[in-house]
Amino acid sequence: MGVVRTDESRRAEIEEFRRMLLSCSGVVLKVTTEEEYNRRQVPAANRNEYTADQKLVCVTSGVSFLGIAIVKKLLLRGYSVRIIVDNEEDIERLREIEITEEAGGRSNITSNNQIGVVQANFNERGSLMEAFDGCCAVFHTAAFIDPSGLSGYSKIMAEVEARAAENIAEACAATSSVRNYVLTSSLLTCIWRDISDSCLSPVVDHNTWSDESFCKRKKLWYALGKLKAEHVSWKIAKEKGLKMATICSGLVTGPRYFCTNPSSTIAYLKGGQDMYDYGLLATVDVDKLADAHVYVYEEMNKSGGGRYVCYDKVVCSPNEVQSLEEETGVHINTSSNDFEFRFVLSNRKLDRLLSQVYRCSNLN
Repeated sequence: MGVVRTDESRRAEIEEFRRMLLSCSGVVLKVTTEEEYNRRQVPAANRNEYTADQKLVCVTSGVSFLGIAIVKKLLLRGYSVRIIVDNEEDIERLREIEITEEAGGRSNITSNNQIGVVQANFNERGSLMEAFDGCCAVFHTAAFIDPSGLSGYSKIMAEVEARAAENIAEACAATSSVRNYVLTSSLLTCIWRDISDSCLSPVVDHNTWSDESFCKRKKLWYALGKLKAEHVSWKIAKEKGLKMATICSGLVTGPRYFCTNPSSTIAYLKGGQDMYDYGLLATVDVDKLADAHVYVYEEMNKSGGGRYVCYDKVVCSPNEVQSLEEETGVHINTSSNDFEFRFVLSNRKLDRLLSQVYRCSNLN
């Protein structure tokens, strides 16, 4: 079972992908079906050494809203990108773009950059290994949404999410060219705990983990899926010696995001009143989130990986809640009384990294 999306969402994402190509002149798009894909044979190598394809990286669900943003940032940084899709419909739509579109406009991307599109099955490790072969890194951004679920994310989707993450981590570890693995996780993997525990730290950061039993008890299936996916990925990475990083993202915002991703927005905001009351309702612009993925990946080449919390705004007033409600179409009950939030969100680890990056950019 792959990524479940509505036809409307799929059409919107393909159109967003087309816009991205139009903004990136000189980029070559190459669409390949699973049968046509001629797997590269990469000799076994030590993970501490770069392969010949150190500028080729792979992005799962690269035609999703976040995936497109990450792909564009990678292209601007000089990488070639192989996008993984899991269905024939996306392959056919992208093939139409390949045949009919001539990218226009100006950008800093050179003609050496390429976007390859390959179909693979998230439930088959062999299929994933073939897709990853020759890439030095994998970005797993896929979101698993069930349109039949009331919140856009039913209980069974948590298991689907975890199984796919397990397969992808195993495939990364077994593919000799893959050196680094970046997983898009969620801030929800950090915030859901039993607050009756007086020993809880008031600071919620990259060291904080949600509690699986609490998520099950409160039927927070989206949080549970992200949590199980991250847990199993870290387990495999540690066992197999795979260098890994996770980006624990707040609610993603940005132009056209909520209209193309209504199900994931609804699923994320389940429990929104408690998030707001505890001071843990946070959002992040898709461009900042995409930057975080790329810069965390590049930092992994210098040092270790680890978890990073990513947000740019904490919703902390009724007026801000109202604005979010209008933007998303999701109602969030809030108290009109002034009170002091019990918890404080911290993304200091990512902030330090981004500050270093921006400081170096300014010097250059």
